[in-house]
Amino acid sequence: MKLSVRMASLLVVPALLAGAACAPSTSDNSASTEDEKTGTLRVWLFQEVNNQPKEQVVESVVAEFEKTHEGAEVSVEYIPVETRAQRIKAAFNDPKSAPDVIEYGNTDTAGYVKDGGLADITAEFDAWDEAKDADPTARQSVTVDGKVYGAPFFVGVRALYYRTDVFEELGLEVPKTQAELITTAKKIREEKPDLYGLAVGGAYTYGAMPFIWANGGEIATGKDGSFASAIDSAAAQKGIEAYTSLFGDDNCPAAKCAGFGGNDTVTAFASGKAGMAIGGDFSHQAVEAGAVKGKYAVVPLPGVESGSIAPAFAGGNNIGVLKSTSKRTLAVDLMQELASKQTQGQLFDAMGFLPTYADVRDEAAAKDSFIEPFVQTLAAETKFVPASPAWAEIDASQVLPTMFQEIVSGKNDVKGAAADAADKMDASFASAG
Repeated sequence: MKLSVRMASLLVVPALLAGAACAPSTSDNSASTEDEKTGTLRVWLFQEVNNQPKEQVVESVVAEFEKTHEGAEVSVEYIPVETRAQRIKAAFNDPKSAPDVIEYGNTDTAGYVKDGGLADITAEFDAWDEAKDADPTARQSVTVDGKVYGAPFFVGVRALYYRTDVFEELGLEVPKTQAELITTAKKIREEKPDLYGLAVGGAYTYGAMPFIWANGGEIATGKDGSFASAIDSAAAQKGIEAYTSLFGDDNCPAAKCAGFGGNDTVTAFASGKAGMAIGGDFSHQAVEAGAVKGKYAVVPLPGVESGSIAPAFAGGNNIGVLKSTSKRTLAVDLMQELASKQTQGQLFDAMGFLPTYADVRDEAAAKDSFIEPFVQTLAAETKFVPASPAWAEIDASQVLPTMFQEIVSGKNDVKGAAADAADKMDASFASAG
């Protein structure tokens, strides 16, 4: 086996951003007419907070793949999630340097299809025996206009991680409402000023969304590709105000936390620097590997009403094949191996990723009670981002993080920042058609 794993460095981000800014919106991303059965397959996967267990599972898959595909080799690169938009868009524009297979977020599907970067693999997906057991919601995440553009890799939702030792020491009850969550966070910070009460992030979009949804707000409204922003509605503003109230010296200082993304908040919790954090089932391995191992528990993130569950973002990742690949058959085969039932079971054991197959997820739940809060959250109301190609631009442009950061820095109030964000979102929706 010849597996090359190149860890992408954050030091290259400025160059990537500059390159992406100069790149045209489209280039030569037409489908290749070649289908080579040997040579090197290039794969881009996302880098996790604690990436080693994921690498071990992938290395096992690659080793078996290379045994059964004579003359084929696989080169895997792990790229930061935060810069995926620039990296992948640039790859669509430059097929010669592009990978053959990519991991991508389910929020990116519509945008990547519009960009012409992903291969339509409907025929192969329908002929794949395991595909019939894929969760319908997961299949929907790889489907655009009835065509399939990848294989579901894992499904993910977020819940509330909390320090059992800190709660016991301070005599705290697990919060049952959003208001209790906020007061509990500030109580922890008051009693233990060396801790963030609840680690939050100004760049943690998917950790903030449940606050908006729990208060009756929406990100956008519409259907069939035609959307309008709703982030400036009264209900959405109430949720924004609730979330941004957690930035300050009485919980998570804005000077530090305004720049936090989701990985930063999980890292803070795992390293023992926070009493609570909003983390995914996919954060389990990182927390287990940290200083709080054996001293934490997880419950669904509470909603506004007592005993309710805040609607969670129905996240997850997919594996896709680039339209420009000259090794389509090999790429599809590897995609199926990476997204297979066996691999998803191994990734659950290694990383806590929830499988996209109902039967594999049931087996996982039977083995590990840890996932019960996440299963409960999935069973409650979940939400998704607007199914529009515009979302990729909105996300990459950091529209919502900018809104949160302007509020917590004092540069704008909730009403003004939400109105600005709504204007930017509507411009993106309009340009998407």
